[in-house]
Amino acid sequence: MKSLADYAILAGVQRVMPELGIPREKIVFISGIGCSSRFPYYMNTYGIHSIHGRAPTLATGLQLANPDLTIFVVTGDGDGLSIGGNHTLHAFRRNMNINILLFNNRIYGLTKGQYSPTSLPGHRTKSTPMGSVEQGLNPISVALASAATFVARTVVAAFSGLIDVLRLAADHGGRSRQLHASWTVMSLDGEPRRSSCGVSVAPNAGLLDPAGFDYVAVCGGNDYLNDALPESLLDYLRGAAATEARLLGICTGTFVIARAGLVGPRRVCVHWNVLDAFKARFPKVSAGVERLFIDEGDLITCAGSTAAIDLGLYLVARHCGRDKAQQAMRHMMLQDMRPAEMPQPHFYAELRPYLDIRVQQAAHFIEQRLDNPPPIAAVARYVGVSPRQLERLFGASLGQSPAAFQRKLRLEYARWLILNSKRSLTDIAMGAGFADSAHLSRDFRAAFGATPRSLRQAGPSVAGDGQEPRSRA
Repeated sequence: MKSLADYAILAGVQRVMPELGIPREKIVFISGIGCSSRFPYYMNTYGIHSIHGRAPTLATGLQLANPDLTIFVVTGDGDGLSIGGNHTLHAFRRNMNINILLFNNRIYGLTKGQYSPTSLPGHRTKSTPMGSVEQGLNPISVALASAATFVARTVVAAFSGLIDVLRLAADHGGRSRQLHASWTVMSLDGEPRRSSCGVSVAPNAGLLDPAGFDYVAVCGGNDYLNDALPESLLDYLRGAAATEARLLGICTGTFVIARAGLVGPRRVCVHWNVLDAFKARFPKVSAGVERLFIDEGDLITCAGSTAAIDLGLYLVARHCGRDKAQQAMRHMMLQDMRPAEMPQPHFYAELRPYLDIRVQQAAHFIEQRLDNPPPIAAVARYVGVSPRQLERLFGASLGQSPAAFQRKLRLEYARWLILNSKRSLTDIAMGAGFADSAHLSRDFRAAFGATPRSLRQAGPSVAGDGQEPRSRA
């Protein structure tokens, strides 16, 4: 996973811990060195922040000394597969009831951005300016070859979600015959492609004549920062745009379409997690996160992940009828099709790009945990400074303290939820990190001059359109 997903992994683990039914004094998180390695600091259990690559050895010794413990090793592609590769391999082999969470960033993100053991061939970094000449290591294959007892991985949600909608709408009973809809999976050279989570996708063909398709979809992945795209791919998309085929930007596939110069004056939808990167590379392109997908006629772009399912249902309903869309929804056990205009469920601070990098990192850390606000001391530890130094940095960059910034962001988030959701005020208060609705109401009135209830009754006409969830700084 990309380092920006560390927060999501942390949140998922924090949520599942109480469900395990294991006393917290019986749980230990052990980390090494890298982007993932502050994980133990944010878990309300025992934890050890160890040295580079040695977390599996500490975990092995601790498991031998106290077999009753539930031990988690938190590591990354550099920490766990380079300097610690031998130790990780033997931890797999021994199967001593140790759980290993490996964050695969495919780069040394914490230091200078060097290539890592899992970087793809041709990936350009500061240590491989001409592109990596090595085949990246597949962590899943290593674990399986070492006979690890249980191996799990994520899936390519946007790609598989879109395909599954088409498959289930095209035939009855999920039999996958291409009767009412058809699709072809293509790659530049017709060869398989491996996603960042280790899943290989075997295409049906190389790039075929786009004139034979109603839509040409570009599905992106974690390589969206790669600016060295094959010119033949960009030329193919330009040729497709010149036909009657419409382009679909799925997840970070919109980066490729923009790189080909095919966006023009149209507005595109991108995932909130990559908005800053998109704007930095394409400052003249109008991009937003206020919708799940945007239909501009000859170009449709979506945020990715499960939004690709909603886009697929939208296209099926348009061309095959709503009954076919309903058929796909029933098979996928979905309650309804989300409309395009539904905002992406995230709130972010739009910071000026020239701000101190530590302020940007702190702000991004805060925005990822609006429902469970971290203490300012924890934010300071995350960016590697003292709380007093963090106060000075925020004062110089934003003219406010970290606590004031955090509170403003939470109040803006609550305000947006009031205008854009049907959640109860108590639920909104909890989601924005307040103890209860009375606490939210008191702070809300002080900030906006109105109570949450009166704002909801007045509606967006009083508070603006309430569409895009963001706070400027």
